[in-house]
Amino acid sequence: MFSSLRQFFCGLVALVGVVAFVGAEENKPSLPPVIVAPVSQVAKEPVGVWVIPVKEAISKPVFYVIRRGLKQAEEAGAKAVVLDMDTPGGELGVTLEIMEALDKFSGETLVYVNDEAISAGAIISSVADEIHFAPKGIIGAAAAVSGGGEDIKETMKQKINSYLAAKVLSFNEGKGFRAEVIKAMMNADYEFKIGETVIKPKGELLTLTAVGAGKRYGEPSVPLLSAGTHETLEALLNSKYGAGGYKVARLEVTWSEQLATWLTAAAPILMGLGLLAIFIEFKTPGFGVFGITGGALLALVFFGHYTAGLSGHVPALVFLVGLSLVALEIFLFPGTIVAGLAGAALMLGALAWSMIDVWPDKLPSFDAETLNAPLLNLGLALVVAVVSALALGRFLPRGWFWDKMVLNAAVSADAGMPPAGMGGSTEAELSVTEGTVGVTVSALRPMGEVEVNGRRFEARADLGGLERGESVRVVGRSGRTLIVARHE
Repeated sequence: MFSSLRQFFCGLVALVGVVAFVGAEENKPSLPPVIVAPVSQVAKEPVGVWVIPVKEAISKPVFYVIRRGLKQAEEAGAKAVVLDMDTPGGELGVTLEIMEALDKFSGETLVYVNDEAISAGAIISSVADEIHFAPKGIIGAAAAVSGGGEDIKETMKQKINSYLAAKVLSFNEGKGFRAEVIKAMMNADYEFKIGETVIKPKGELLTLTAVGAGKRYGEPSVPLLSAGTHETLEALLNSKYGAGGYKVARLEVTWSEQLATWLTAAAPILMGLGLLAIFIEFKTPGFGVFGITGGALLALVFFGHYTAGLSGHVPALVFLVGLSLVALEIFLFPGTIVAGLAGAALMLGALAWSMIDVWPDKLPSFDAETLNAPLLNLGLALVVAVVSALALGRFLPRGWFWDKMVLNAAVSADAGMPPAGMGGSTEAELSVTEGTVGVTVSALRPMGEVEVNGRRFEARADLGGLERGESVRVVGRSGRTLIVARHE
């Protein structure tokens, strides 16, 4: 029994550890450690700058890359993050998530338009502290359209434009003309004027080149949108921090971001089936396919959420602690309840925690917006587990599945009734007294069946678990359930 339990934990820990290690090694770029220097030398130390590529349509994988990069830069104490942007636009919902993530970063955020920031790219750029351009960079044409690129109904378009204009304004108050520029890119009905100069008339969307974005207006004059034009990204950094005054860490987009999209979408199913498989493993003798399958499914859940830039490794460790408590309850201290309940709470809590957007050195806000999605996914996972268990019991042959488990015996014992087909009668029960010797006919984990005086009885192991075929001695009784111990 102890060997099986040990193998189970080793297998699950190995699965979680290998997947998390591969994801961490693949996703985390190198950045020199932060060096604490004397005050007189601080100014000479190169600052950390993280470059995150945005080189395709705005979608969930792009969001995962950006969020992961922002959090890793935060952990490393980086001074700035640069979005190296060349995108035709993308999903509105993902755009809003990226805007919120950029706003949470405590350092400076820069965008390098290299060469396009169209539609969603322009809206995302509006959140950055500075927008820089390549010589051929263009930005704009940010009107809301349907997922297929078609126009949407006028009423819905007005709602979206009104919301986005307010959202952009909330991020850009006090930043010159930026809010008005982005509004002119989104709303064809908006006439954008500075004094008597019409920058964009009604009936068209604003799109700016690097030259146009750098034109100066107002008194005192300020650039329309651009903080500078640079031949390369390195030239931008040299002009801002000086040659040799910075260290760059480049975040690379990997296959894991696309995988994370599928894993997070399927998280309720993976969690539900994983929990069910582990439950079955605890209820069957030895260690086998159910334990491996459950561990692999839950490892995928934690890996997917880590790659998506959510909570990291800690929830997986908390889950293992909870699993250990449940195992102690089942195998070593059956009936104590406290360890089992605490372990189950830790396991479920860890799964919900893995889906919460936690930022380095910041406590998450435990409000409805933060907790709704994790709790909903966890609830769906429990529904999947229960429905799958019922389906297994309904459609699979009893000899293949239920005979390996002792659930029927446990349920019957709780109800105070003898299990069907076990031949329990009053006369038979009275013939079994303390000290009577029998043999296990199923594994006791801790519930199962024993044969005493030629009859079968439901039984519970007094301490730990027992394998099938072991000699046992009756040491007590709980209702109609015999309490047995290993007989030497």
